[in-house]
Amino acid sequence: MMTNSSLQSLGFVPTTKERNKAQPTFDQAWRYRHEHQAQDGTLLFIEHPFGISVCRLSEVEAPLDMRDVVATVPLLDQSGLETAVKAFFTAHGGRGALVAQVGSHPFRPYRLPL
Repeated sequence: MMTNSSLQSLGFVPTTKERNKAQPTFDQAWRYRHEHQAQDGTLLFIEHPFGISVCRLSEVEAPLDMRDVVATVPLLDQSGLETAVKAFFTAHGGRGALVAQVGSHPFRPYRLPL
């Protein structure tokens, strides 16, 4: 089974920093983005959709069409995932620059001092 640490060891980071009560637990569903973009600027996402026992690699964050999925790997196949990630970067010219992290901006009301 893929774990948070195994995904991070391959260069993936969670797409959301905070989990809320409405989100499924990690063993039910997750979505990550690779910390590097490809040389041609393409991003790589991986997700384990709720209720499906595979993980999907895609160029879009939440693929709705199977044509957007570049590889499907069983959840227990760590070496298959490593091979799929390498194949993706090879097809796109290699690893490129680090992708900038998007910081969260929680709502903080501003109040003028009295």
